Amino acid sequence: MKENIKTRFLRYVSIDTQSDENSETCPSTEKQLVLLRMLHDELKQMGLSDVSMDENGYVMATLPANNGKTGPAIGFIAHVDTSPDMPGNDVKPRLVENYDGTDIVLNPEMNIVLSPSDFPEMKSYTGQTLIVTDGTTLLGADDKAGVTEIMTAVEYLVQHPEIKHGPVKIGFTPDEEIGRGVDRFDVKKFAADWAYTMDGGEPGELEFENFNAAHAKISVQGRNIHPGYAKGKMQNALLMAMEFNALLPVFDRPEFTQDYEGFFHLMKMEGTVEKASFQYIIRDHDKTLFVKRKEMMQQCVAFMNGRYGSGCFTLEMKDQYYNMREKVEPQYHIVETARLAMEALGIEPKIKPIRGGTDGCRLSYMGLPCPNIFAGGLNFHGKFEFVPLESMEKATQVILKIVEMNA
Repeated sequence: MKENIKTRFLRYVSIDTQSDENSETCPSTEKQLVLLRMLHDELKQMGLSDVSMDENGYVMATLPANNGKTGPAIGFIAHVDTSPDMPGNDVKPRLVENYDGTDIVLNPEMNIVLSPSDFPEMKSYTGQTLIVTDGTTLLGADDKAGVTEIMTAVEYLVQHPEIKHGPVKIGFTPDEEIGRGVDRFDVKKFAADWAYTMDGGEPGELEFENFNAAHAKISVQGRNIHPGYAKGKMQNALLMAMEFNALLPVFDRPEFTQDYEGFFHLMKMEGTVEKASFQYIIRDHDKTLFVKRKEMMQQCVAFMNGRYGSGCFTLEMKDQYYNMREKVEPQYHIVETARLAMEALGIEPKIKPIRGGTDGCRLSYMGLPCPNIFAGGLNFHGKFEFVPLESMEKATQVILKIVEMNA
């Protein structure tokens, strides 16, 4: 199985599937369709039923039950796109076999080194096979590791009909990295009783609660005057934006928070003296605190308009997703199923909140309870991304065990 996982993963990461937040199409980039069509065709070749890819690229398929009875239909979902934060084309993965726990030189010409002094968790994978980048692109384990694990597990079930199982539903989505992964996901067509996204990090991760999330864009209208004659007249939009940011709590930033602590994250700022704009993401696990954070943003805008004049600051704010705990907890048996599957395989479950979101967050509010299971990758969205081959093998085994337990 390990060799199959390796071959499949290396084949998938060779395809550029980077999504584009500035595009208004679905999927946001045509190149995502290359991998989605490939997955569609591979599922058909395996002999699955109801294999489809709609006009937006969503791939769905069913492995029919072979246990002679109807039981719960369990879904497994992963996204094919990679983050816009780092180049995803011309990926050159490298295998570091029997990793010895020391520095890995990714790119000697550019002096790019993946080091346990920066990423101590690397030491946990001593003796294993790490798949790393060449230091110029991301790897794509987020979430092609998840795609690989689902495809490998399904193929294994097809090849081993002696493993009895109920209906297994497969789903692959575009555009998760830009927050649109389930915008057009047809939950009714998918027809699963519950599902799991395979989109987490280290082995054992099991997540059924996540941030409540909002995005805020603030536009600032300044007043540009020749600096030699600006006294009492100029209003510098860039400085006004900086002043606004200083109103927010300093320690409520990602670099100072952990666990259940929320934050304001300044993501982008651009402009001139005349006009500026900047963007935040707002996060909190607690719904009440989430609402208060949004109210604080509005209060800061009102304060700045009172200081510089009505209309100088305008705010566009929208919710992105909510904490899935509210929808999953009433059906906690689906979390227990995954926990027991891990324990049966000798994997210590690590049930903790996601400091982010997955497609499962929104799917849970669309009527499909959907916790998240580890896929094995680490250091997502950058050149230091890597995935241990053994972690992908464990994730594949978890899928198989969940299916077997619900036969």
